[in-house]
Amino acid sequence: MTTPRILAFAGSTRTDSFNKKLVTIAAEAARAAGAEVTFLDLRDLELPIFDQDFEAEHGLPDGTIRLKQLLAEHDGLLISSPEYNSSVTAVLKNAIDWASRPATPDEPTLSSFAGKVAGLMSASPGALGGLRGLVHLRSILSNIKVIVLPDQMAIPAAHNAIAEDGTLVDPKHHQAIAGISERLTEVLKKLGADEN
Repeated sequence: MTTPRILAFAGSTRTDSFNKKLVTIAAEAARAAGAEVTFLDLRDLELPIFDQDFEAEHGLPDGTIRLKQLLAEHDGLLISSPEYNSSVTAVLKNAIDWASRPATPDEPTLSSFAGKVAGLMSASPGALGGLRGLVHLRSILSNIKVIVLPDQMAIPAAHNAIAEDGTLVDPKHHQAIAGISERLTEVLKKLGADEN
């Protein structure tokens, strides 16, 4: 059985992001469940705002090429994203939009995303924990051919729920996040076994 490969990232570029901390917890749980996990900070991609005129003149930015390579090398996604004005963050949507663009004329439509499996989570200081943003993120990913697990978790009052050392204060929250990672790893293992 092949080892599932998971790309983990947050929909935030803030250094002390709650969602970076949360997806780090999820990544550790996925590793413990037998997956190989790569952590990506979207800030490192240095992506410009998507602009088709820019693309026509300059081609895909280096950050887009790197993101598409990472997506090609991984089977699943762990995404933790805050909610901005009841939706997904601009940096996350921008990364998705760039990665959906073909690098060559013969690249199949949405090949960077088609067939990937994703586990979603969020953390927010608000009472809903970023839940409304996850609704939009689920819709976006489903429409670009990503299989999104039904399990998800939104952590409210993140400033109290996540300790300074990056751990979750409530063991039930930790169990829920670990459960998403374990389920994602399990599904990817089954899909890998079916392909062998």
